[in-house]
Amino acid sequence: MKKKSNPGLFMLAAFALLASSGCGNAELKKTRVEAPAANDIILVNQVGYQPGADKVALVRSDAERFEIIDATDGRVVFRGTAGEPRYWDLSGDTVRAAGFPGLKKPGTYRLCLEGSETCSAPFRIGRDVYTEITKAAIKSFYFNRSGFEITGEYGSEWARPAGHPDTAVFVHSSAASGSRPAGTVISSPGGWYDAGDYNKYIVNSSITNYTLLLFYQLFPEYCRSLHLSIPESGNEIPDVVDELLWNLGWYLTMQDPEDGGVYHKLTNLQFFGFEMPHEATQPRYVVMKSTAATLDFAALTAMAYRVFAGDPSEELRALADRCLEASGRAMQWAEANPDVIYRQPADVSTGAYGDGDLSDELFWALAETAITDGYVPEEGFLDGIKAGTPTWNQTGTLGLISLALSGPDSFSGIRKAAAGLLTAYADELAEKSARCPYGISLDRFAWGSTSDVANQALIKIIAMLLTGDDRYMPSVQADVNWLLGTNPTGYCFVTGFGSLSPMHIHHRPSGADGVAEPVPGFLVGGPNTSVMNDCQPAVPRSPFPAKSYTDSECSYSTNEICINWNAPLVFILGAMDSMGQVI
Repeated sequence: MKKKSNPGLFMLAAFALLASSGCGNAELKKTRVEAPAANDIILVNQVGYQPGADKVALVRSDAERFEIIDATDGRVVFRGTAGEPRYWDLSGDTVRAAGFPGLKKPGTYRLCLEGSETCSAPFRIGRDVYTEITKAAIKSFYFNRSGFEITGEYGSEWARPAGHPDTAVFVHSSAASGSRPAGTVISSPGGWYDAGDYNKYIVNSSITNYTLLLFYQLFPEYCRSLHLSIPESGNEIPDVVDELLWNLGWYLTMQDPEDGGVYHKLTNLQFFGFEMPHEATQPRYVVMKSTAATLDFAALTAMAYRVFAGDPSEELRALADRCLEASGRAMQWAEANPDVIYRQPADVSTGAYGDGDLSDELFWALAETAITDGYVPEEGFLDGIKAGTPTWNQTGTLGLISLALSGPDSFSGIRKAAAGLLTAYADELAEKSARCPYGISLDRFAWGSTSDVANQALIKIIAMLLTGDDRYMPSVQADVNWLLGTNPTGYCFVTGFGSLSPMHIHHRPSGADGVAEPVPGFLVGGPNTSVMNDCQPAVPRSPFPAKSYTDSECSYSTNEICINWNAPLVFILGAMDSMGQVI
């Protein structure tokens, strides 16, 4: 007997076929395109992914199936199944990995729960997804220039008058010497404001300058291709380097020409309220010479000599010679004063950047000067040295990076040993990231946790360059994702980018300029459980370390910006953009 067809089943099959081809419910398509981003449920890199990247989003839902839609018309372009739920005790939540590596077509997309109006923030796929954010991250330094007018031509709505020319700075009693007694007026212009305040610090400028010099050293052609729209644009020097020079020029003025020692900081005596730079006219001082500042200075200027000595620019080659001389004089002072620990004077209450252990600064300085002078350190130079996440007060890894990447043929042995220490640490970081539901290597959230994530990504990129092995790239991508939205807070931590980014940063110009949006391109500090009571009255913060963040101007512990946080952001995004990584 001939079997009869079932018209109901036929209609269901036809509907399923239409849905799978992206021609389904028109109303759902429209709703999905217009739906607000469900940043509390679906976490994506809100800036985007390169076509060949290991593209992963995270879903905080029981839903197992997801769809990627074209953000312009709602058409389904990819379907997938999320991974097993994984709980993280540092965030107090459970996530599923939603991977879509096979989607490579350039465009703007959203990830939605299957058949649902719950959709992620829009994100792009394209080879240039990191170009604009890299440029903004570099240009943020321009917006933080001391003693410089930000005009509308280059600063748009964030234009402001110049403040803090620093051409008449007092020598503090703690910094007094025979040739410069207390109260002596000196000139120390230029530089970047260090963070949300208007002060300038040598130790923090040192790691910042190093990271940007390293970026230029490793990616020179890429740096030459970046046009930042700053006043120096169009000269023979890459804009990245032009911006660096604004800080390096000030940095060199902080060395006492009489004895070679370096002042620890240039500062007001105390922090003041949120006012524009030109309105903040309190007296400025150079405060105390310290061994930490002088060793950092010696290391950085030695590196600057190497990077600039063979540069096409005659100006940079001349600067290289000046840096070499300054480095040698700083080392002489540090050798004669090996343990001058910075102690905050009683009448000074601005950032101390104090450090009681100078072994890492000494190693960094000895490594840089050895490479520059061409002498091979004695056997055992690396004994007891370990790679770690670089910070302003943990600079030994900077010396390892330079040793692994630089030096004449006679350095082959120590170069290989330094590279081994770095790659071993990168392997450790990659293993941690594989165990973390969010894919990052960080397991402690203190001040500037976002910069720790960025610096760990930097280490993995260095390891990839040293080994030629791309096994580190998925972990690097996860770090980038974290910074740009795939984290428990749902924020893209870079101002001006993403669908949810910080609006109320702890940054005096952004808080006092009357412009609703903060200066773009700044990386905020991010989750922090070291300081929980910076806002008065208190602002609620999650007790879970990876969520302990608030977009509040008062929260200097989580929402301040800092030059040494932006520098590794520039490095990793610029490296990704330059390499156009395909996995």
